[in-house]
Amino acid sequence: MDFLDKVYKKSDSIVSRKIADEYVLVPIKKNVGDLENIYTLNEVAARIWELIDGKRSVGDIQMRIYQEFEVTVEQAEKDVKEFLSKLEKGEIIERK
Repeated sequence: MDFLDKVYKKSDSIVSRKIADEYVLVPIKKNVGDLENIYTLNEVAARIWELIDGKRSVGDIQMRIYQEFEVTVEQAEKDVKEFLSKLEKGEIIERK
């Protein structure tokens, strides 16, 4: 399966909050926040996070980033792939 065809959903072990214009992601382990691994997202990462819904493919998300931000298709693909790879490694998202 091509990476752009993959679909991700947010892990149930993550709590996210939007504070002002930023998203903060906090992993929850055994009902306790893992404060050593808090993620603060920039504008592009926050938008990618909003688009992860268990239905959209990576390609769909990439296209939305391309359309909404002033980047090339290649830059959008690179940004989306890098961010999703980090989230997957951190078990913040999982493939459907």
